[in-house]
Amino acid sequence: MSVNSEIKDCVDGYYRSLCASDAGGVRSVFHPSARITGYLPDGLHEMTVDEFAGFVESQQPSPDESGSEQMLEILSCEVAGETAGVRIRESYLGMVFVDTFGMLKVDGQWWIYNKLFHVEG
Repeated sequence: MSVNSEIKDCVDGYYRSLCASDAGGVRSVFHPSARITGYLPDGLHEMTVDEFAGFVESQQPSPDESGSEQMLEILSCEVAGETAGVRIRESYLGMVFVDTFGMLKVDGQWWIYNKLFHVEG
């Protein structure tokens, strides 16, 4: 599978921001209108970018600082013009997530426009 290098950079930036508890990093990869939606063990969660960025920032010490396991795998990437569907698996906060990103290229930059997430059992 060949992944567009600009999309890979966006996905890598997303995961780096999680590991560093970096709210600014989150905002740098998500389109301002994006939504983050999915299921955690306690049920359905729906967030705006600012809510998700605040959640990521609140994880202290950061996964980087606490030496948490880090794993990021791009499972699939399908590009159609200036849109893309990307599925990833990553470890975060002691869980393994499968995320599905809907992505858009706006003014030459790839953005995550929506994130659907699932925690693997």
